[in-house]
Amino acid sequence: MNSSDVKTDTHSKLIGYLLWIFGFMGAHRFYFGKTKTGVLWFFTLGFFFVGWIVDLFLIPAMDRQADKRFVHGPNDYTVAWALLTFLGAFGVHRFYLGKIGTGLIYLVCTVLALLGLVFMAVVPWIGVLYDLLTLNKQVDELNRGAVGG
Repeated sequence: MNSSDVKTDTHSKLIGYLLWIFGFMGAHRFYFGKTKTGVLWFFTLGFFFVGWIVDLFLIPAMDRQADKRFVHGPNDYTVAWALLTFLGAFGVHRFYLGKIGTGLIYLVCTVLALLGLVFMAVVPWIGVLYDLLTLNKQVDELNRGAVGG
């Protein structure tokens, strides 16, 4: 792999395959920017598990498409997705992307929910759902701005 290949590699096949394990919920499809079919997979359990099995063979193509569609830059897609996946309700992925205000809203609402104000949990989870559908676009826009176009 030469240096020009590295610059265009925005997503990881390895992460795609790890997410495929939960693919019947659409995780790998969201990661590669296929939000419509990600939602379909989520509500139909990987299109009745048939689509999930087929995706095992489609992940390399999804990775290539994502690498062509999204711009490499200072914000790493895989890091953003890992932060969303594991710490999304706390807004850590939003801090990573420089979106401090909304990150604080997620954090404060989640802490308040953990302290007993359960209704406050609605706010970060609506945000996490929004980010699940738009995270690649958010990272792409930041990277495009960073590289000047």
